[in-house]
Amino acid sequence: MGRLPAAQRRRQLVEAAIRVMARDGVAKTTTRSVVAEAGVSLSVFHYCFGSKQELLEAVMDTISEHSESDVLARLTRKSTLRETIRAGLQAYWDHVLAHPGEHMLTYELTQYALREPGYEHLARRQYERYLSAHTTVLRQLPALLGVELTVPEPTAARYLAALTDGLTLTFLVLGDEARAADVLDTVADQILLLVRE
Repeated sequence: MGRLPAAQRRRQLVEAAIRVMARDGVAKTTTRSVVAEAGVSLSVFHYCFGSKQELLEAVMDTISEHSESDVLARLTRKSTLRETIRAGLQAYWDHVLAHPGEHMLTYELTQYALREPGYEHLARRQYERYLSAHTTVLRQLPALLGVELTVPEPTAARYLAALTDGLTLTFLVLGDEARAADVLDTVADQILLLVRE
């Protein structure tokens, strides 16, 4: 494989790490398995990442970027406020349905970071990233929909993060897509209570 800029190599290694970790689990993932998946040498890994911790941080950020970019790309005004909110939720949910392994990996990464000495801050950083993603979406609402929040922005972000996190984990465990859709309808109705025109 030819020379690529360091940023592209990092991205290549992160995407390979996501595939390996989703398939084999975090604990069983080694730098050798990541470079084999990426089709590069071990020296390329060490050029791009100073440690496994740095790789895990990049993996967490990248998974969040995947679902956040899907939501932001599809967050457009529909005929009603509720339809717009429900469509935004569906964009996130479509990512869960298309990439359940990635989402399962996020929970495994959290647990791994909390249990591994010296990695605890990664779990906190991961959830701060989720709150940031929800805040980014919430900040689109005034311009897109002409509404304002009825609760403080940090509270709304934590509320949405808790709802999506809980719904995702419940789905990954129980696998009931129809019931998940019903819950998304209820969440859309609840979000309407958090905004005013």
